[in-house]
Parts: sequence; structure tokens; C-alpha cells
Amino acid sequence: MPKIHNRVLLLLVLLLVAAGGVLPFINHAANRLVSGEPLVLSQLPDHALLLLALPTVILAGLTFAPTRRIPLFLTLLVGEAMFIAALVIMGKTAAWFAQEGSSVARTSPGSGLWLVLALCLLMCADAINRLTPKALWRLLLNLQIWIVPVVLLLGGFFSDLSLLKEYANRQEVFDDALSRHLALLLGTLVPALLIGVPLGVLCYQRPGLQSSVFSVLNVIQTVPSVALFGLLIAPLAGLAKVFPWLGAIGVSGIGVTPALIALVLYALLPLVRGVVAGLQQVPRNIIESAEGMGMSRRQIFWRAEVPLAMPVLLRSLRVVCVQTIGMAVIAALIGAGGFGAIIFQGLLSSALDLVLLGVIPVIALAVMLDALFKLLISLLEAKQP
Repeated sequence: MPKIHNRVLLLLVLLLVAAGGVLPFINHAANRLVSGEPLVLSQLPDHALLLLALPTVILAGLTFAPTRRIPLFLTLLVGEAMFIAALVIMGKTAAWFAQEGSSVARTSPGSGLWLVLALCLLMCADAINRLTPKALWRLLLNLQIWIVPVVLLLGGFFSDLSLLKEYANRQEVFDDALSRHLALLLGTLVPALLIGVPLGVLCYQRPGLQSSVFSVLNVIQTVPSVALFGLLIAPLAGLAKVFPWLGAIGVSGIGVTPALIALVLYALLPLVRGVVAGLQQVPRNIIESAEGMGMSRRQIFWRAEVPLAMPVLLRSLRVVCVQTIGMAVIAALIGAGGFGAIIFQGLLSSALDLVLLGVIPVIALAVMLDALFKLLISLLEAKQP
């Protein structure tokens, strides 16, 4: 009996077969408010089953191949082809239903299709991680998977999907939510950096302060986000009442102001920890060499310690960005806007497409920023000796 060399791939292939054969692949509804009729893969046109069956068979065969460069590269290519094929099936099925049905009918991906897409991405990520240990190449190989899907999206191939129809109906609302979400992110990062970086440097230079500072920041971090947003409502509303000029510049108990204050407070702990950890990991012999060259303490800090600590600081900043993007969704509960407003509106109206219209951009923003920071970190580390 042939030996199975890639057990991870075997598990993913078995899950693919189960997802494609049992779970609903496409949902078709008469309008956006009804649940619609779930359709499994076998109920779709014959070419749909063939497009996914052929790569599944190839992937099953690759589980018996040794985990070397060529089989892993083939796994990546076939997994990527299957990912694109699933998207093509989704777009063509939506187009067919749009031609046959009414203009208000909605076609959306089912749980089986979502799972197939996720499993294909996991398969490609596993193959990429085995192919190369270099972070930069891993990032580039992961990014190229999205070239064809983005081209199809921009070309209007998915325009008949219910999610894209929802976007077309609410484009102005979506654009406003995007700008507000980015404003919350930028409005959090700037003050957090202005407060967190000097505080981290101070804690590094005076270790006795670390215990007190981290204790306070840990307490803030343990407070649930909704509770912290609520705690800020009464004090800010009172300040705006006592000092009317604060209300004139936008300070109030609800809206952007309490959201930014809470998000900045949550961002301080990872930032301060990142600064302290980055500066502490600078090798002592480098500092001694700089001192031997006659550098002043200020020159050593800016020319030696800061450049070597930068990758750790960027990792902390990456955590802060992803955390802020997610928590800004909750800030919509106090009127801060952003994609959270779309998500909660969809939940209240039981409109799944509206929920996804807010959720998917949040995930996309987090993934893109995470990838950007990984690229910057890998470039910095490559330059360091």
C-alpha cells in the first residue's frame, strides 16, 4: 500500500470532499429578506462538478508524493486553480440565475462554498510554508493567489452576486463607512504612538517604572471594550456640558471622541511592551562597541538601538492595527460609525448580505495591513547583520 507523505493535505482533501458533497454550495432566494433555497454542488450544471472534481483527484494523488519542492509546488498550483475554479462557479451560477429569474432575486455562496474556499487557502498556505522558510517569499506567494480573483472582481464577473448587488445599492454608505473606519484607525495610531513610544522608552531607561506602568495598562486591557465605551459616555457628556467649547469641537458622550479615547487606551499596552522588548533585545556588545567608538548616549540610542529594535516595534504596531480595525466595529454601538454600523444594521434587519458587506472589508483591511507589516519587517530584518 502506498505511503501517505502529506497527512495535512490528506485531511484538507477529505474536508473538501465533505464540504462539496454535503453542504449547500449556492443559496438562491427570491429577494434579500428570505432565506432562499440551498443548492448542493450536484444540483449545479455538470461543468461545476467537473471543475472541482479534477483538482480534488490530483490533490488526493499528491498526498502520496514526498514533501519535496516539485510536489509542493504542484500542490500550490492545483490548490490555487481549485480556489479560482470555485469562484468562477460562483460567478457563473449567479449570472445564470440573474438571466433566468427576476431582478430582485439574490444568489449567494453557501456554507459549502465558503468552506471550500477556506480549505483551498489553507492548502496553499501549507504548501508555501513548506516550500520556503523566507518570510518575504511566503508573503509574495500568498499575495499572488489573489491576482486572478481581484481581476475578476474589478472586471464585474461577480456583479450578479447578492453581495455585489448590496454594494451597488449602498455604495455611498459603504464609502462613508470605509472613510470613517480608516479615520478611526489613523486617529488611534497617531496619539497612541505619541504616547506609547516615549512611555516605552522611559520604562526602558528606568526599569523601576515598568511594574507600575504595566500594571495600569494591564487593568485597562482587561476591561471589556463595550464596558469601556460605556464608562466614557458620562464623563465626556459632563465635560461637554460644563465646557460648551468642547461640545463645539465635537467632544460628547457618544460618537468618535469616546471611541478614539478607548481605542488609544487599548493600543498602549502592546505598543509600550513592544518598545521595551525591542530595546532590551539589542545585543550588549553592539552598545559597548558604539561606546568604544566614542558615540554619545543619544547617538547610540538613535543609530544603534532604535534601528535594531524597529522590527519588534513594527510587530507590536501590527498587532495594534489589526486590533484597532476589529474593535472599531464595536465602536459603532456608541455612534462612531464605520463598518460596524453596516454590520449591526444587517443584524437588526436579519440581512446576511448587509452583514457580510461590513464584515468582509474589515477582514480584508486587517489582512492587507498585516501583510504590509510582514513585508516591512522582513525587509528590515534582511538588512540587519
